[in-house]
Amino acid sequence: MSTRQPGAARGGKLRAPLLFAAMAALLLIEAFTTGWNGALGIVNMGLISAILALGVNMQWGYAGLFNTGVVGFIALGGLGPVLVSMKPTPGAFSAGGWGILLAFAIALVTIMAAVWLNRHLTRMKGLAILAVLIAGFFLYRAIFDPAVAAIQAINPASAGYLGGLGLPTLLSWPLGALLAAGAAWVVGKTALGLRSDYLAVATLGIGEIIVAVLKNEEWLDRGVLNVTGIPRPWPVPYEVDLQADPGFLERAAAFGLDPVTASTISVKLLYGALFAAVLLVLIWALQLALNSPWGRMMRAIRDNEVAAEAMGKNVTGRHLQIFILGCAVIGLAGAMMISLDGQMTPSSYNPLRYTFLIWVMVIVGGSGNNWGSVLGGMLIWFVWIKAEVWGPQIMHVVTATLADGPLKQHLVDSAPHMRLVMMGLILLLVLRFSPRGLLPEK
Repeated sequence: MSTRQPGAARGGKLRAPLLFAAMAALLLIEAFTTGWNGALGIVNMGLISAILALGVNMQWGYAGLFNTGVVGFIALGGLGPVLVSMKPTPGAFSAGGWGILLAFAIALVTIMAAVWLNRHLTRMKGLAILAVLIAGFFLYRAIFDPAVAAIQAINPASAGYLGGLGLPTLLSWPLGALLAAGAAWVVGKTALGLRSDYLAVATLGIGEIIVAVLKNEEWLDRGVLNVTGIPRPWPVPYEVDLQADPGFLERAAAFGLDPVTASTISVKLLYGALFAAVLLVLIWALQLALNSPWGRMMRAIRDNEVAAEAMGKNVTGRHLQIFILGCAVIGLAGAMMISLDGQMTPSSYNPLRYTFLIWVMVIVGGSGNNWGSVLGGMLIWFVWIKAEVWGPQIMHVVTATLADGPLKQHLVDSAPHMRLVMMGLILLLVLRFSPRGLLPEK
């Protein structure tokens, strides 16, 4: 007979609603104390962070895959809006686009030829493969380099890249997911056979390689020069258009708001509704998958790979499947983030913000629990943003009794690092008192 008390069962059922209610209360307090603009900004990035946490949770919580290259897949997803929604640069494709496509075709043929030689040759295999790779490389560079130079020479101050297709921004979100999924397939085919610690090292390096490529390939995304003016997704308007609308001005006046405040709040509300819709669809799909035979199989593989393989399950194939799906969700969030920012800045992608912080969200929320990932994403992003404000205030209190001198000045100068201290403190407290996260896996 079960010894579980009814009160404990009710407490477990109430835990999630109470924690989400507490999160909502924090956001409301933020709105009424610092303003709705700031609170809605936190909510919008919190929703995107929740989607990022869901992607990582699929890989770690469902299958136990330790992906430390999250930043690379976010960056690839962010490339989607650049390729889809930006207008094409006049004359760029005719100047070098065909050359780049030809160079990529040569690279693909070279790789396929090397693979064929590896499978079919028995004598002098190494020399033959080396000769094919060297010849293919030099031919690739001979075509690729002039094409890139021609593209980057076109109005380099404001263009210097191919541009996009000029299509609606919403179409770029699925493309961002596909770009990340495609890279995940390549990574998974080569790295998923490794042990978990080696997989972590491999994905860390691959993530940094992806970011480095985006920083240096100016013909693709302007590199460190950045792509600005990325169009907003439907139905989000621009603030200046709202401020020029007499009907909107009347509605703003009826609420007692000035046009600037009313327009910025309206835009952020529309962004929030769009992001929340995507998040809810993902949660619905992931909950169905988690509770299906497929989800139970994935968790069985996670808990005991040897037993699952003995039962005839293709462990590596299933790992590849969940790795691709998780990276697709991460890429989708990366595209949404670029649409919110309105610009692509490859130099801003760093592992601390776009890998470590996402992992903290998953661990604090509860790995293996989709709703825990949502809670962790919202909560950790809120603390991350507020810690920038709280840090100097805390340091001011700590140093109030200290005499002026090098020690006090050092502590005051260290205030911006308080957000890292707070992240570490939260992580330690959760691991100590709730090792399975705020909302543990059921």
